[in-house]
Amino acid sequence: MKRNNYYDVTDWQVGNPYTDIGEVINSIIADIKNRQKDTNVNDGGKPGAVIYIPSGDYHLKTQVKIDISYLKIQGSGHGFVSSSIRYNVPKEQWKDLHDIWPGGSRILVDLEPLKGDERSGAAFLVEREGDPRISSVEFENFCIDGLHFVDDGNGDPENTYLNGKTGIYVASAQDSFRITGMGIIYLEHGVTLYNSDALSVHDNFIAECGNCVELRGAGQASKITDNLMGAGYRGYTIFAENFGGLLITSNNIFPRGKSIVHLKGVLRSSVTANRFHSFYPGMLIMENCRENLISSNHFLRDHEPWPPMLEYDNGLDDLYGILCISGNNNLVIANHISEIIHTQSVSYTHLR
Repeated sequence: MKRNNYYDVTDWQVGNPYTDIGEVINSIIADIKNRQKDTNVNDGGKPGAVIYIPSGDYHLKTQVKIDISYLKIQGSGHGFVSSSIRYNVPKEQWKDLHDIWPGGSRILVDLEPLKGDERSGAAFLVEREGDPRISSVEFENFCIDGLHFVDDGNGDPENTYLNGKTGIYVASAQDSFRITGMGIIYLEHGVTLYNSDALSVHDNFIAECGNCVELRGAGQASKITDNLMGAGYRGYTIFAENFGGLLITSNNIFPRGKSIVHLKGVLRSSVTANRFHSFYPGMLIMENCRENLISSNHFLRDHEPWPPMLEYDNGLDDLYGILCISGNNNLVIANHISEIIHTQSVSYTHLR
């Protein structure tokens, strides 16, 4: 007997995916839970399912809530294109641009987050209590677009990196999650996970977000590899706290993150073979970290060249340093540091 555990959001009887894909995916998850109730049938249990998002634009007005293991949500293209470039050219020039908006399998996050409640702004909220931890949830090959930033009273609203929205928010402890081939853009927080074990964040394009990847709480034996990323001047490109055995390697990270990598209470982890580029000091910050290897990375610190962003920085003086490391038994070896700063551009305001 055929068991159909493959769902296409455009071929589902509940909701309209183009006007609210959140309602559709939640309905599909409810169907999976209804059909897969038994935990042990003939030495098999709940196989989970695949939810497929074809190329197209899909508005999300209802938060997707995931509380089952073995779920893969996949699309047909990460669809990334720079929204920052579009918003910082005169609108009358848009007609001459080949592409205006991100494409591929694109989810447009239309949520209105509650002030002070970051969970409310998450397009995908993953949460399940009890044992065992939720496991093997995968996000692959689609675009999550936060659309706009909001006015903070200082300059162009589209350059604030603030909107209270998050692409993927994992609130509970989890095991063996995979985030692969995604395009994540114009969100205050791209990917935020708590208490991750055996996590893989691999081969994604996460940029023009206030923060790109944040590993909070604690975790172990995870990797952030082969990504193209760049956060805004307010936040982290990669942040991890209380982690052991974290591998950060082969990433190409570009400006303008407040920090490129910020590690807090991290031990016995490796930051190797990355290319880091920043317009600000404080590219690598390690707080109370021990027994970590920082090796074979290329650090480039130079000037902000783009007129629309010249008024912004991360608030740190150059005397803070390119690398700021505290802790013990950390090994920093065989890195290449390139620094190109004009004398008149050096910032040391706290000594004036």
